[in-house]
Amino acid sequence: MPGGVRADARIVARADGRGGTALPVLDGSGPLAPRRTRGSGGEARVMVVGAMSGPLGGDRFTLHARVEEGARLHLGSSAATLALPGQAPGEARYDVRLDVADGAELRWLPEQLISATGSDLRVTTLAELAAGARLVLREEQVLGRAGETPGLLTSRLTLRVAGRTVLDQELSCGPGAPGGWDGPAALAGHRAVGQLLVVRPEFAERPPGARILGECAALMPLPGPAALVTALAPDALRLRRVLDEARELLG
Repeated sequence: MPGGVRADARIVARADGRGGTALPVLDGSGPLAPRRTRGSGGEARVMVVGAMSGPLGGDRFTLHARVEEGARLHLGSSAATLALPGQAPGEARYDVRLDVADGAELRWLPEQLISATGSDLRVTTLAELAAGARLVLREEQVLGRAGETPGLLTSRLTLRVAGRTVLDQELSCGPGAPGGWDGPAALAGHRAVGQLLVVRPEFAERPPGARILGECAALMPLPGPAALVTALAPDALRLRRVLDEARELLG
C-alpha cells in the first residue's frame, strides 16, 4: 500500500455516576481495534487487538486515550506488537497519547514491542496528567526475534503532570542508532529493555526511595510526583518478571 497504512484508535473513559466507568468513545480503524473486556470493581478494561500485522515501514499508528474525572481504565493489548520491514519507504510511527484528569486512574500495560530485522520504527508516548491523576505505565522492547538481529527502534517517553514536564527521555537501538547503544553504558548486550512509570499524588509527600532492583534494574523517584523503574534483561520473560516485581513493590 503506497505510503503505508494509517490507523487511529480513540478511547474515552467516563465515570458513570454509579461507581463504575463507562466508555462513551471506543473507536478504531485499520490494525487498531479496541475491544471492551470484563473489568472489575469500578474499572473498565479495554484490549487493543491487532487486526493486521505491523507496523510496517511507512505505517502511521495513533492511539489516544482520555480518562475523565472519577473514571478508572485498564488499557492493554491482546498480543505483542511486531515491527516489520515494509514495501513503503521510510520509518513507521506509533504515537500514544494519554490524558488523565483529576481523580482519574489509567493503567497502560501493553504487551512487548518486538523490533524485527530490517524494521524502522519510532514510538512516542506522551502522558498528560492533572495534579490528582494516577498512572501506571509499562513499556517493554525486545531487540529481534529469537536468533535474529534487531531493526532500528527509537522510543521517546514524555510525562507531564499539571503542565510540568517530569520526564522526557529517548532511547534508540539497532542498526543506524547512535554509537554505543549496545555498549556497557547502555544495553550492555541485553536483548530486552523496559520501564515502569508510576504516578500517584501521595508520592509528593512520601516518594519511594531510590534503590537497585536485582542485577540490572533500578528505581528512581521523579518530581511530579512519580517513580521510574528501568530494567534490562536477556529476554522478554525475565524482563516482565522484573517489572511485575517492581509493580508489586510500588503497590
